[in-house]
Amino acid sequence: MTTLRDATLADTPLVLEFITELAAYEKMADEVVATAASLEAQLFPAAGLAAAHCVLAFEGETPVGFALYFFNFSTFLARRGLYLEDLFVRPDHRGAGHGKALLLHLAQRAHADGCGRMEWCVLDWNQPAIDFYQSLGATLMNEWTTCRLDQTALERIAAAE
Repeated sequence: MTTLRDATLADTPLVLEFITELAAYEKMADEVVATAASLEAQLFPAAGLAAAHCVLAFEGETPVGFALYFFNFSTFLARRGLYLEDLFVRPDHRGAGHGKALLLHLAQRAHADGCGRMEWCVLDWNQPAIDFYQSLGATLMNEWTTCRLDQTALERIAAAE
């Protein structure tokens, strides 16, 4: 049985653990520069709005997964949307419905908040995840290509101004 709850400030180290485990799974461990302090500042700021939100999944008292999301905006819909940045369930707890519980919880939250859509990315080699998402009715947006300016590119552009 899956129990879900919003992460709290005290959960920051656990959220960082999940991020680190996800990065290792995605073969991107060397890209993690997040710290407990930087996560805390973004998820639980002393003032202002949080940049993102996190839901934790538990099996009994055992933390088994997380979903981290934020709200974006669609100009075509003139409505905000929920963007799922990360969804991760520890490998030894997969297949028990935890990932589905997290995804459905966020879809319900998006609907309740009046969002026009919920979106996320999936690595093209992660066929189990793709199959899972499609089984829930997700559409793969193959005609869209993600673009990114990393920190180095942002610094270069800022210096050119």
